[in-house]
Amino acid sequence: MSSRRTFIQHLGLGLSLPTLTGFSFPQEERPPFPSGIVQDEAYWKAIRSQFPLTTDRIYLNNGTFGPAPFSVLDALEKSNRDINTSGEYGNSDQERIQLAQFLRIQPTELSITHNTTEGINILAWGIPLQSGDEVILTTHEHVGNALPWLNRAKYDGIVLRTLEPKATQEENLTEVQKLINPKTKVIALPHVTCTTGLVFPIQEICKLAQTHGILTAIDGAHGAGTFNLDLHALGCDFYAGCFHKWMLGPSGTAFLYVKEAALEKVRPLMIGGHSDTGWNMTVNPPTLAGYVPSARRFDYGTQSRSLAVGMVAAAEFHEKIGKANIETRLRTLNQHLLDGLSEMNSKLDILTPVEKESRISLLSFRPKNMSYQTCGNALGKAGFRIRQVPEGGVNAIRVSTHVYNTKDELDAFVVALKQILT
Repeated sequence: MSSRRTFIQHLGLGLSLPTLTGFSFPQEERPPFPSGIVQDEAYWKAIRSQFPLTTDRIYLNNGTFGPAPFSVLDALEKSNRDINTSGEYGNSDQERIQLAQFLRIQPTELSITHNTTEGINILAWGIPLQSGDEVILTTHEHVGNALPWLNRAKYDGIVLRTLEPKATQEENLTEVQKLINPKTKVIALPHVTCTTGLVFPIQEICKLAQTHGILTAIDGAHGAGTFNLDLHALGCDFYAGCFHKWMLGPSGTAFLYVKEAALEKVRPLMIGGHSDTGWNMTVNPPTLAGYVPSARRFDYGTQSRSLAVGMVAAAEFHEKIGKANIETRLRTLNQHLLDGLSEMNSKLDILTPVEKESRISLLSFRPKNMSYQTCGNALGKAGFRIRQVPEGGVNAIRVSTHVYNTKDELDAFVVALKQILT
């Protein structure tokens, strides 16, 4: 069957999938990067041709994994080939500078990690906490933010206080205020929840935390690559993000931002080559002089330079489109989908906040007369890749869109969903 099959072949719904470009031509024949007007839908349909995504389904699960564009895959392959041809793998010092520029931070504030969870573990174990000290989280945590703090609580007796996310920025700021007390040492919230895509007012929360001398350790898995992110302006002490989701970079790539003023507030419990300022095993007792005065102390030993090159290529792809343009596009798609789903209020509950400031790129809903698993499985058979969300008892369907998605795809999704729920 042709990869350009239609819904009538898929499920008999009488709908046609948008025509998509697949990974069926060599590099020299790939379409050039579009030069159209970013406000036009045609521009974003042309952006789709920059991705090797399969054409036999519509991919709506970027919140789990962001497929990389050709430019990232090419950079990754070339670097890997060059290294294995020359035998010289070098280091990622130059890439660190470029990545820091993209995130609008200093290179000394950037640690290159492998995933968001690694960055969160560095913080959960590195921030000095004693039994009885409190950390604020939510009831909607991803496993990557929940388990590191739960593990620290298990071993060291810290206390985790949780808030139930509300529908507005103002309400969520109030919920954080309610939990703060003299024992509160860290606020460790997600920038965007993995469950409903709720955007927390992180800038305001960080200002509040500063007035109480509380550290802010933000789970930014859904932040980099969605917002026109400026970490200094955000005001947090720490921000653990990744490149394999919204940044559309290689799998196994991520970062940890450590604000310069907060560097010495995190113990580097795991170190290796490039973490130190000197060590000597020939004296008795052996000595460790100290740690490098940068977040480089947290990423140590041999790293894959090819992955770092792929991260830079991903950042360049975003900058070529424009970070602000990407944020606007994601908000536009989110609103378009919300409008479509709102026509089915009698058949589903939309769990993502309606307030524009409280959403950006993910949208979750729960069917009223059908289990979310049955609905999710039916959507999968209909040719849509979505995510089912059991976390926090949300029990919902999550749709996450990126620059390779179009309004036509979302319209097709809404029509298919209507027939599934009928």
